[in-house]
Amino acid sequence: MCGISCLVNFRDNSDLQLNIKNMMRSLNHRGPDYSNYYLYKNVGIAHNRLSIIDLTDKARQPFKSKDGRYYLSYNGEIYNFIELKKILVDCGYSFSSTSDTEVVLYSLIHWGDLAIEKFNGMFAFILFDKLLGEIIIGRDRYGIKPLYYCNDSRYFALASEQKAILQINNYYKDLDYTALYEYFTFQNILTNKTLEKKIKIFPPGNIARFKISSKTLETKQYWDYNFKNLKSIKYNDAVAELEHLFIKAVKSQLVSDVEVSSYLSSGVDTSAISAIASKNINKLKTFTCGFDMTSSSGIEIFFDETSKAKEISKNINSNHNELIINSKDMENCLNSLVFHLEEPRVGQSYPNYLIAKYVSNHTKVVLSGTGGDELFAGYPWRYEINPNFNSFDEFIDNHYFKWQRLVNNSTLQKIFLPINSEVKNVWTKDIFTNIFNKTFGYNNITNSCLYFELKTFLSGLLIVEDKLSMAHGLEVRVPFLDNNLVNFALSCPIEYKLNSETENKDFDENTAGNKKDLYFKKTNNGKLILREVLSKFVSKDIAMQNKKGFSGPDSSWFKHDSYEFINDKLMNKKAKIYDYMDHKIIFNLINEHISGKNNRRLLLWSLLYFETYLDVFKI
Repeated sequence: MCGISCLVNFRDNSDLQLNIKNMMRSLNHRGPDYSNYYLYKNVGIAHNRLSIIDLTDKARQPFKSKDGRYYLSYNGEIYNFIELKKILVDCGYSFSSTSDTEVVLYSLIHWGDLAIEKFNGMFAFILFDKLLGEIIIGRDRYGIKPLYYCNDSRYFALASEQKAILQINNYYKDLDYTALYEYFTFQNILTNKTLEKKIKIFPPGNIARFKISSKTLETKQYWDYNFKNLKSIKYNDAVAELEHLFIKAVKSQLVSDVEVSSYLSSGVDTSAISAIASKNINKLKTFTCGFDMTSSSGIEIFFDETSKAKEISKNINSNHNELIINSKDMENCLNSLVFHLEEPRVGQSYPNYLIAKYVSNHTKVVLSGTGGDELFAGYPWRYEINPNFNSFDEFIDNHYFKWQRLVNNSTLQKIFLPINSEVKNVWTKDIFTNIFNKTFGYNNITNSCLYFELKTFLSGLLIVEDKLSMAHGLEVRVPFLDNNLVNFALSCPIEYKLNSETENKDFDENTAGNKKDLYFKKTNNGKLILREVLSKFVSKDIAMQNKKGFSGPDSSWFKHDSYEFINDKLMNKKAKIYDYMDHKIIFNLINEHISGKNNRRLLLWSLLYFETYLDVFKI
């Protein structure tokens, strides 16, 4: 796991070395073990290394081909690299290292663009072809590893994180109002935009060629989620196949020359991953994040996972570790969290940051359960299971409402009154609709809902997972996003995942007061086939338990422990957010939360994030 960056100058090359070195240094947290760069004419390519496989100098990057034509800067892990290496050896290639990096390089040389479809793992890469004067760019199917780019009149830049691009001399920061509006609609950015107008996210499942002489970027999609080719398979056979693929996926991701550990919540996904890993690693280290609940109430007391995680750890005989977070931890980490995460993403991410920081003191690699819910329908209240819509537009109207996580559109317009002229033509419903246009109606509407969730919500989760772990030099692996396991999940009949006979009333996670009874009525009817498989590795009670989610007691913290923090940051007319937002409307919304009239915890977090973003990045 590493940091990668590249810069192509179109004009003056006098500052190329300075810029590429500054870009590289800004990513030292991603690769603290070794850094280096290569310059050729107007091209600079750099790498920051976190040594996981082949710890020797032979695996250092940028990795040069034997003939000196190609230079590779690559971030990730290819779990099937040994199989690919054997094929390449039979084709006459020789290898100087035992790393997957060299396999990626010669795979791209041998198979060209088709090589990327052979990689089973997580990756982002930049390959410089000196002979043709091209930069080849690729990213994994799902977006596990991030990659950003800026195509400016003065240069073309690529990097694992935006902050590297911001290091380029005379870079002018410019807030993207449309992305901001998008975020405050969905608490996520569904397009490839960031809050920095000139910087975009290179899309997952894509490969591109940047031709230096013509300054053209040609991008093509090599993979997308596809529910069309559903299997005709008996349920018991499907269970057996899923069990085989799940075990194989976890085992394949244990390959490492350093210690591998695992997150362990009280949920089914990490419990099963940890159970399988513990059979292959003696005294596997497991890690749980809990919360100081002294001022929490209502549903929040049910979010604490520590006691059940201890039981599971005892059952699988792991070396268990626990971190307890309080409100001050949340407040104190905010600046650093925002600096590393950059563009805001789904939900309150301070637990992700703090647990990653804690785990990094014990290990370099940790397994995570991310992806299980999105692939196997783990959030039943988000889907249209028994739809009765007369038209596509009616479906969009209903489903769009589910994903307006912060405030409704009329309130949003009032909030952004100071920049109304900039955002009056931003139609987030159109952004939302465009994602469904590709999939609506195939097989059933529920699969269309899953497609949307995979393309947007999971994508946001993966960005959070990567950047907040790599902030501490920690590699996170996600066994549920093994290619073969994903292929099976996409072909699995929806009735094997979701009980469509159970009523799923809409659940508003921002409902005020005690939501326990409402919340737990309807959250155990998703992931049916996955639960059955996982019950082979954990107890039936754990496998069949209700869906909880992972959330801290910040709703109560914002009213009590962190009230002064909220007051200082947001109840201040001089706060930077009020250059873009109406302070009277925001003050009223905050007071609704403090008084208990409405639960605005998601909005308060987003406001805190945005205020901190403006301060940290000097906007």
